[in-house]
Amino acid sequence: MTSLRRRLFFILVAATGLIWLSAGAWIYIGSRSELEHVLDTRLQEAAKMVHSLVDAHTMPASVDALNAALPAEVHGYERQLSCQIWSLDGQLVARSSGAPAARLAENVDGYSDRIVDGEPWRVYTIQDPVKRVRVMVGDRIGLRHKLVNDLIVGLLAPALLVLPLFGLLTWASLGRGLRPLRSMATELQGRDAEDMRPLDASRLPAEVQPLAHALNALFDKVEAARRHEREITAFAAHELRTPLAGLKTQAQVARAAADPAVRDRALSQILVSVDRTTRLVRQLLVLTRLEAEAAPPRDGAHKAGDLLAEIVATAPPLAANVQVEIDPALAGLALPGARDTWMLALRNVHENAIHHMPEGGLVRWCATPDGRGVMAVDQGPGIPEEELALVTQRFYRGRHKSTSGTGLGLTIVAIAARRLGVELVLSNRQDRSGLQAAFVLPRA
Repeated sequence: MTSLRRRLFFILVAATGLIWLSAGAWIYIGSRSELEHVLDTRLQEAAKMVHSLVDAHTMPASVDALNAALPAEVHGYERQLSCQIWSLDGQLVARSSGAPAARLAENVDGYSDRIVDGEPWRVYTIQDPVKRVRVMVGDRIGLRHKLVNDLIVGLLAPALLVLPLFGLLTWASLGRGLRPLRSMATELQGRDAEDMRPLDASRLPAEVQPLAHALNALFDKVEAARRHEREITAFAAHELRTPLAGLKTQAQVARAAADPAVRDRALSQILVSVDRTTRLVRQLLVLTRLEAEAAPPRDGAHKAGDLLAEIVATAPPLAANVQVEIDPALAGLALPGARDTWMLALRNVHENAIHHMPEGGLVRWCATPDGRGVMAVDQGPGIPEEELALVTQRFYRGRHKSTSGTGLGLTIVAIAARRLGVELVLSNRQDRSGLQAAFVLPRA
């Protein structure tokens, strides 16, 4: 398992180390350039000082005089500067202690670099034609590099010693910074499965609040799903109780009836109750499947006339001589989307219209007036205007309750329409002679 604390620790330490290394490289380059300039200036000043002494004393014959003219010894290093005085005719007049016997520079004025006895030197030369001398003052380049390296080590050594302390403080700070996450995890672990109270995000840092809000939204969805399941269970139990009680009553009547007519009537009522119970269970299963599955796949476009012809052919026998008419124009109307979902929506509208149809009524399937959908027009009692917005709710049957209705048909239709991306429009006919249920496709 990847640790966020460990990952942040390594990222911070690596980033800080990279910054320190970059700073060290910058200091090294800058210090070396600056030190080179300072030491070159020192060479020039030392050469001028020795040259001035040569002017003052005509020609120093002793080594001690040259040594006294050079700058004092740098603490921790041997004397850096060495001096030679040469005559213009090539004779070594004098040199300081520690200066090599070989010539420090060629016959050029100013700065020059030269390998003397296998060691690189930096030399400044002053040529005086009046006194016929050349004053050469130089120092070893290796010592210069040693000075720069010691300077960098002196700067980085404390940083390296502080690095463990930095790592310890970083680890502790990360632990303190991640404490709200551990507290939230501890609180969630202490809850039982029924506790869906939202987390208090006001006390959490701004970076953790989005996680808390997302968890609270998830809790709301889970609680809504559980409440929905409880409602479905309660409604189903209530709706099943009536037909089951009727089954038992009619069975008792048939068993006790001596009159064949009474017994046949009781058996007919038993069949009606069985049909109603079967339809309720089937619609409950369909509703559960619709709400549980993801959006149905789009498998092309389907002719509305073909779908409706199949629904009418496979529908149960129509009661009370109900007639069904399918407009031939629907043969050319394409319904895009999942075929099974379209069949489910159209079949439920068709069955709902038949179950509320008076004897000899007509259910007519045709295109919507704008040609953007399909609609069913029946000759049933219609729906009161104030209930049109409520009839798609689960188990809602309104004032005109039917003994054969379950209150789920239009709910299933509404969910299927949303899955298909079409609009379900329910309205009463203008002449108050029935209901219109239209599926309106979105505009291209």
